[in-house]
Amino acid sequence: MSEPLSESLPESPLISASWKQKVEAVLYLKGQPLHLEAIAELLGCELADVEEGLIELIADYAQRDSAMEIIETSAGFALRLRTEFEDLVQKIIPADIGRGALRTLAAIALKAPITQVDLVELRGSSAYQHIQELVAQGFVRKRRQADGRSFWLQVTDKFHQYFELNDLSELI
Repeated sequence: MSEPLSESLPESPLISASWKQKVEAVLYLKGQPLHLEAIAELLGCELADVEEGLIELIADYAQRDSAMEIIETSAGFALRLRTEFEDLVQKIIPADIGRGALRTLAAIALKAPITQVDLVELRGSSAYQHIQELVAQGFVRKRRQADGRSFWLQVTDKFHQYFELNDLSELI
């Protein structure tokens, strides 16, 4: 009699990974703070498993000499570069956003989703150039409206990561 198929297949690396590794992978891939419940849902596991993995992960990052750290914010837990590396980030990946474009970005963030037409009414015709810059830099996402006449504008995950704002009500 032959062995069952499940016993003859090699074990998936994800199945054999520890909870610490799985939590680290989720935090890295999502690139934004997540609550324990969201991590558990993404991993399809119990909250206790996520807590166990997160405790191990935090302890591991605290003990090693790493440029990364696990932090807890009001929006959840996040894997990020330690603050002492901010100058390096600015040097390597500067966000060159002018004052006008920054104001346009703030309007998009606060009123999102907002149509391009409404934004131009609010900010003036220079908003067209700002939108192009912000889309090119990855801070704004543009998608055509159903009627095809304008675009919906929203901030991206990069905006939330860069400005460390997950709840835009913090701005108001």
